[in-house]
Amino acid sequence: MNANKKTIVVKLGTSVLTSGTAKLDRAQMVEIVRQCALLHQQGHPIIVVTSGAIAAGKEHLNMPDIDPTIANKQMLAAVGQGQLISEWENLFRIYGLHVGQMLLTRADLDDKGRFLNARDTLNTLLKHRIIPIINENDAVATREIKVGDNDNLSALVALLADAEQLILLTDQQGLFTADPRNNPEAQLISEVDEITDAIHELAGGSVGGLGTGGMATKIEAATVANRAGVEVVIASGQRKNVILDAANSLPVGTRFISKNNRLEARKNWIFAGSRPAGMIVVDQGAEQAIINDGSSLLAKGIQSTQSHFLRGYVVSVCNQKGKEIARGIVRYKSEDIEKIKGHHSDQIEKVLGYEHGTVVIHRDDLVIL
Repeated sequence: MNANKKTIVVKLGTSVLTSGTAKLDRAQMVEIVRQCALLHQQGHPIIVVTSGAIAAGKEHLNMPDIDPTIANKQMLAAVGQGQLISEWENLFRIYGLHVGQMLLTRADLDDKGRFLNARDTLNTLLKHRIIPIINENDAVATREIKVGDNDNLSALVALLADAEQLILLTDQQGLFTADPRNNPEAQLISEVDEITDAIHELAGGSVGGLGTGGMATKIEAATVANRAGVEVVIASGQRKNVILDAANSLPVGTRFISKNNRLEARKNWIFAGSRPAGMIVVDQGAEQAIINDGSSLLAKGIQSTQSHFLRGYVVSVCNQKGKEIARGIVRYKSEDIEKIKGHHSDQIEKVLGYEHGTVVIHRDDLVIL
């Protein structure tokens, strides 16, 4: 395993997968898989966020001119998802790699418990060296629960996976100083240290902008990812070795540098987020382990809980005197914690009949106060 491994999210727009045609471009997809497979072999966990389900559905059903109603789009997505994942599965199999499909909606990412479930699934796929193939669940998503575009979905996936880098591949070379279609003097911006209002203005509208791919949504995604400490690269999917070059920090497209520490960004969110939903009281041993050793909170050191809270909520961790010593995201609801408190980690599944991991609050989800 590469000591400098980094988790990389690769987002592929429909224009990249079809090369601007009405059908999936298998030759282009093979090239994408080749690059992802090489990085994977070097030890980098790879996640693919893919568009193209509707295009795949149109191609499979031979319905290129069907009316773009919501019902028709959902029908095409329902058919196309199966075709699309089958293509990815067959192509990655060439390199001896397995894939796993995850279909998400905003509801999966907004709900705290479902967010943790999705994170657990994603991390387990990566742990077993399986390539997650992620798309929005367009077949069932309504406007209220849609992320709306795979650019922003990929940014949320990068947060979900605690990734180091997000590569957004599109039909554009990157962000320019002006619209290159109208201004021959437009220059590619190779690096952005801070996403300002001026950068958002350069991106134009959500559909027009500097190309049909929607540069504005890519800047929105870059903003979300950068705040969480994730580096973002926007580049052309048609460029030779674009994924490999972006992953190896070679000049390609527009690179958005993040100055934020990923772990600290997550912890700042925990501390600055909503008020704690409840309290966990720990014994002296657990208090010392958390404060002095940077340990996770184990069931063994818990004495009691206060208030009702669910898995995924932020709670206060207090010592026996009632002083708040930490705050974090719980992996078990309060009723379950009451059942497993004082037990060793390897007894959790026996007590509950299932388990969400061996810790009640992981140290990466724990802020020491």
